[in-house]
Amino acid sequence: MFAVPLTLTLGLLGTAAVPAGAAGSHTSRPGKSLTCQGRGVDPHALVRHRAETVIHAPLSTIWKLQTDVEHWPSWQVPVTAVERLDHGPFRTGSAFRWTTPVPPNPSTPATGLEITSTVRQIERDSCLRWTGPAIGEGLRIDGVHVWNFTQIKGGGVRVSTEETHTGAQVEADVPTATKILREGLEAWLRNLKSAAEARAQHPPH
Repeated sequence: MFAVPLTLTLGLLGTAAVPAGAAGSHTSRPGKSLTCQGRGVDPHALVRHRAETVIHAPLSTIWKLQTDVEHWPSWQVPVTAVERLDHGPFRTGSAFRWTTPVPPNPSTPATGLEITSTVRQIERDSCLRWTGPAIGEGLRIDGVHVWNFTQIKGGGVRVSTEETHTGAQVEADVPTATKILREGLEAWLRNLKSAAEARAQHPPH
């Protein structure tokens, strides 16, 4: 799923805002929901956010970073550990368990989230959709997360992501939960952009 907020840390992560209009900055795109093989986020969820960015790196590099989940901690500071629960190629049915801290907020104390995500739809170099619960002290969130990857004219790849959260705790304070989700998705896009563009400039030997 799940973007973690970190504002710190979950939201995955809070980070300085990118100036409006800056090249490659993320943008929020409310509009039509993203899908992967015809399936999207939870249409009834009260907590949702969609964002996108343009990454100047080969699509293959971006896809590798995003789907090689066991190496997320090397480029996503908020992700403290990831374990693949299956073996072989990343595919429909693949599952992985990952952890990330969550800052205190008006609804819940500071805690750590253990997230178990299962890939429901995947189309190589095009889209991903995974779902799963995130469990923490006094907190349970059920998330649906969709990613789209589109090569654009003039070079670069548009990476779009949309996520929804449901659960009693997040629904008790939708504005705060939405803010945390937004910060998490935007930080994830920044981290992915930074890692992919750095790898494109200096390919590993």
